[in-house]
Amino acid sequence: MTNRERFIRTLRCEPIGGQVPTFELVFFLTMEAFGRVHFSQRHYGQWKQMSPVEQKLHIRDIADLYIQIARRYGHSAIFVQPEETEPELGLTRRVLEEIREQSGDEYFIMMHGDPTWSIPDGSHMMDFSVQMYEEPEKLNDISKRRVEEHLERAALLNRDGHFVDGFALCSDYCFNVNPFFTCELFDELIAPYLKAVIDGYREMGYYSIKHTDGNIMPILQQMVDCGPDALHSLDPQGGVRLPEVRKIVGDDICLIGNVNCGLLQTGTEEECDADVLRSLREGMATGKGYIFSTSNCAYTGLPLERYERMIDLWRQYGNYDMRP
Repeated sequence: MTNRERFIRTLRCEPIGGQVPTFELVFFLTMEAFGRVHFSQRHYGQWKQMSPVEQKLHIRDIADLYIQIARRYGHSAIFVQPEETEPELGLTRRVLEEIREQSGDEYFIMMHGDPTWSIPDGSHMMDFSVQMYEEPEKLNDISKRRVEEHLERAALLNRDGHFVDGFALCSDYCFNVNPFFTCELFDELIAPYLKAVIDGYREMGYYSIKHTDGNIMPILQQMVDCGPDALHSLDPQGGVRLPEVRKIVGDDICLIGNVNCGLLQTGTEEECDADVLRSLREGMATGKGYIFSTSNCAYTGLPLERYERMIDLWRQYGNYDMRP
């Protein structure tokens, strides 16, 4: 099987045997690992002034770096970060096409696609909190339009070829101690639109991976009821434990993540190794439906050697056929 096929079978919670799939939502350590600037640090203010040849070279270089990350670290999937300054997704679409052209069907390719509300930043938190209680209908009207826009965009993405396999829904709902949204507010402001976009993506043949950090346990069942194919990142810093999640969600939703990012950055080598092995042991317990990754991403400031040690342990112990 290709990496893409193994990833899809795991999302479907089908037994695969062999190596557990892995990927990272974002790998920011490109300068340390490859001596190349990460995509998020590139600016395209003069994009329209570039010649077609120069634009093509930029796109080819971005796609190549995505692929090199996947190849070096054994990732089965590539998450492409949209160029937010281009609402039409022209640049992002060209990157997606280039990745598929360079790598064929080797990797599961996805991008961000979450229309639901997330925790607001500090500048907007007070106003948004008031609006949730005083004007929920206005927020819901916006959510309805967002769902329609996301589904329209999804319908166009694969119009001329199969470039995208699914979407990572990256709106964060939770702090480490509790969700930002109460269960009642989640039911009113989030769940209907999360379910609508997941259902819409599924009808078009896309897979959906719902991401949120923090303590998801109070709203876990509500997220599950929306029908995602997988949950990411199952944050141990938010008190999320794989065995408890598995009991609640059952065997038909894939679980992704749970390696403690905080320990990878600040823990001892012994603590890091123990946490990686714990995640593998607990994630692989059912023999299916588990994708190995950090509980967030390979973020700026995370020591590269710690991430590479994590991958070394995955290569050594993350194989269903070699479990004791």
